[in-house]
Amino acid sequence: MTLKLPTPAQPLMIGTRGSPLALAQAHETRERLAKAFDLPFEAFTIVVIKTTGDKIIDRPLKEIGGKGLFTREIEADLITNKIDIAVHSMKDMPTLQPEGLILETYLPREDVRDAFISPTAKSLADLPAGTVVGTSSLRRRAQLMLKRSDLEVVEFRGNLQTRLMKLEQGVAAATFLAMAGLRRLKMDDVPHTAIETDVMLPAVAQGAIGIERRVDDLNVAEMLEAIHHIPTGHRLAAERSFLLELDGSCETPIAGLAELEGGTLHLRGEVLRPDGSEALSDAISCPIEDGAKAGAEMAKNLLSQAGPDFFDWR
Repeated sequence: MTLKLPTPAQPLMIGTRGSPLALAQAHETRERLAKAFDLPFEAFTIVVIKTTGDKIIDRPLKEIGGKGLFTREIEADLITNKIDIAVHSMKDMPTLQPEGLILETYLPREDVRDAFISPTAKSLADLPAGTVVGTSSLRRRAQLMLKRSDLEVVEFRGNLQTRLMKLEQGVAAATFLAMAGLRRLKMDDVPHTAIETDVMLPAVAQGAIGIERRVDDLNVAEMLEAIHHIPTGHRLAAERSFLLELDGSCETPIAGLAELEGGTLHLRGEVLRPDGSEALSDAISCPIEDGAKAGAEMAKNLLSQAGPDFFDWR
């Protein structure tokens, strides 16, 4: 097949959410494709699509549908050929794609750690008892309550800029953001402390950008192959297999991280009760090519320890 490249007259349509971070990710995708094929930026058009998760910001994610809230409308436009590819934050992505779509292209992963943000404290340990902390992540909430049950946690929906604004307004005294978001938006000037992964294990696929396409679009498939980052693909295969076996959603506090060392993949996983009263964790090492199998095995092990009511709110 002869590769047909996009042109300014017939550009490749890149679908994305409209937040500053989502747009930064779409622009990075465009830049990598343009460089790979020596094309002008005008050969690509970034299409902003508003999702349910963007429209409803006054309720917790678990109340309005969980995983898929930031992807459904974008995927619908991909299926109907309104866009050619979709750029996603991988930690927002369900483990299964709609029929006719495939997710197999990942850009180099950014810093996976969470960042602690507070105008009054340098770390979680510095917060006095009763301090209000804002987060919309059930994982972060549960991990926080496991370590500091003496704190008060409030809902903190919105994009990165919105959450920083709420912090300035005093809605909460501290919050958590992804280091990857701060770095992609070049916001290193925001006072923050990176939390090491042995203290707070990140969300599955945190810091990774995924590019979704139509299964039958072989021309786009060949283009995306040029920018796919293989090590990130190996890491996410293990992490997302772990998540799939757990049937993870926005209602289940789950953390997971795969790291590569030579030909070995090291995977750590954690599940928590939603109220933070208990956490179960595991770690496994295996050859890189067995990562997906190891992820599923770890999930089964944790589920057998957790029991049927582990993810229920007490």
